[in-house]
Amino acid sequence: MAEIKLEHITKRFGDVVAVDDINLEVHDQEFVVFLGPSGCGKTTTLRAIAGLEHPDEGDIFIDGKRVNALSPADRDIAFVFQFYALYPHLTVYDNIAFPLKAVKASKSEIQERVREVATILQIQEMLDRKPSHLSGGEMQRVALGRAMVRRPKAFLMDEPMSNLDAKLRVDMRTELKRLQHRLGATTIFVTHDQVEAMSMADRIVIMHQGSLQQIGTPHEVYNQPQTVFVAQFMGSPSMNLIDGTIQVQAALNPDATGGGQPALHLNHTDIRIELSAEQISRIGQSDEIIFGVRPEHIVVSQEPIEKGFTATVHLVEALGSVNIIDIFLGENSETGDIVLLRARTHPAFRPDVGQSVWFDFDAKQVHLFDRHTEQVIA
Repeated sequence: MAEIKLEHITKRFGDVVAVDDINLEVHDQEFVVFLGPSGCGKTTTLRAIAGLEHPDEGDIFIDGKRVNALSPADRDIAFVFQFYALYPHLTVYDNIAFPLKAVKASKSEIQERVREVATILQIQEMLDRKPSHLSGGEMQRVALGRAMVRRPKAFLMDEPMSNLDAKLRVDMRTELKRLQHRLGATTIFVTHDQVEAMSMADRIVIMHQGSLQQIGTPHEVYNQPQTVFVAQFMGSPSMNLIDGTIQVQAALNPDATGGGQPALHLNHTDIRIELSAEQISRIGQSDEIIFGVRPEHIVVSQEPIEKGFTATVHLVEALGSVNIIDIFLGENSETGDIVLLRARTHPAFRPDVGQSVWFDFDAKQVHLFDRHTEQVIA
């Protein structure tokens, strides 16, 4: 298979910078997922690797060879599109065999490789059917088979499961990852679905407005977000992000003596959070902070929690396996916006709206971001 390397790739469409100075290495046999919202540049980057778009700046290497000037056909890359684009007048066999017939492979070789791919994809009983007689999942397998039969250096997949129903997508995620392991295929997969990314990727490349936000394993991008965007984008519900200000405890208590210990005050609330010495040292001179904590890292109780906080329940969402509790912390008197904290709880814990509850944060799972740069600082 292949290693793929991007060096300072930039692509513009008029005044719009679709891809902004991307640097990336995809290792041999690795499954990398490009993740981000629509318009973030992930498909444009994929098309540049395939040769369907030409970067304005930068270089693309496949197996150490610069391929900027090579046509898509000469890059030995298989592209699986969002829409299957099967030939409706051809059988499944002929659709899969089409790339081999185009290079004039022998009839015996074509037959052998089509049968091999069909067996791997478990569609050997469908080879005589036309696409109109296939389900969405079966058509997807045929599209994969047409890519696989060429035995390319790498597979590029542009949201190939977006047209499938929810249950079939779950099944195909498992099947596709199993298939990738079996083939040992270098694969780049584009999606806007974080569940697909988390369940399939060896590494996730998160993009936003044409730039790379973070590259890491699913565990790293979820538990160690490097930017506010990544923190918001990963997780459902997403991470709680609340503006805060560093204040000295003595300034909050006129009767206190000495310099006081800095604490994080969550704006428009009565919540003040003690910070560790390490957090204080990393914050440095910045005093405008975004406080972040994921819903599952909040403890909520109807009984008092030592050193915890109290507030009222704003909304309860019962989702079956878990409950999502919205806790009212305060209100911005100028804009009227309310400050809420979302917590994930056991389904048996279901307080009433308006009821007072106690809560606290897992101190080891708190994230602090600089409000101006939106980069993680602690």
